[in-house]
Amino acid sequence: MSTVLSRLRITLVSIWTWTVLGIALALAMPFVFLWRLIGWPVDRVNYFGGRLFRLAGTVPARLTPRWRFEVRGRRPDRPRNPYVVVCNHESFADILLLSHLPWEMKWLSKIEIMRIPVVGWEMWAACDVGVTRGRTTSAREAMADCRDRLRKKVSIMIFPEGTRSPHRDLLPFKDGAFRLAIEAGVPILPLALSGTRDAIARHDWRINPAHAVVEILEPEPTVGVTDIQALKQRVQARIRIARDRLREELHQ
Repeated sequence: MSTVLSRLRITLVSIWTWTVLGIALALAMPFVFLWRLIGWPVDRVNYFGGRLFRLAGTVPARLTPRWRFEVRGRRPDRPRNPYVVVCNHESFADILLLSHLPWEMKWLSKIEIMRIPVVGWEMWAACDVGVTRGRTTSAREAMADCRDRLRKKVSIMIFPEGTRSPHRDLLPFKDGAFRLAIEAGVPILPLALSGTRDAIARHDWRINPAHAVVEILEPEPTVGVTDIQALKQRVQARIRIARDRLREELHQ
């Protein structure tokens, strides 16, 4: 009987959280689209509409008693001095956790996600960047769009693993984010997160109790850097060390 009640409670909480997310996104959508239209002459990348979109993503965590989401580390003093932001990827909940960061970023995302009703439409309206996996032309166009966002003083958010890790080890980092940072002459801002895998498991929709943390690490300069592989390995090692430290702390 207790098992049945536990499953029922998990199901009801999960329905509640996804419903809250859907309502928050639906309420934000008209304003995100409206500002893209009327704000275009002064805000070509819909900075403020995108910020509202990310804030909508924080609502489920605030209204889900089973979740505690936390941001640590030093925030950038001048977030409009752009970064290429990179982070490990554990769960769909990563997106909800990273939405708590107090500045706007444009996200590089699989084009399939940008075709999902409501959330995908808002990503388009917020000037996020879509890419089709496996298509070289699409990757080149996406990197050109990312450079455009950086020139307009907005950071780019990239998961360098490319997808959620199916296990607790980091997947190999891809070169794209690091090449972009070097070519654009902007620093890398590494983030390390842990705990989101507990919040929403891979290939599952149910909401589980979780304490998730994202830590902002010190920026990694790229001025004068020419070795993409060395830069990538250095940043990956820093993220791994910080993530392991957070994981150990959260599971004590």
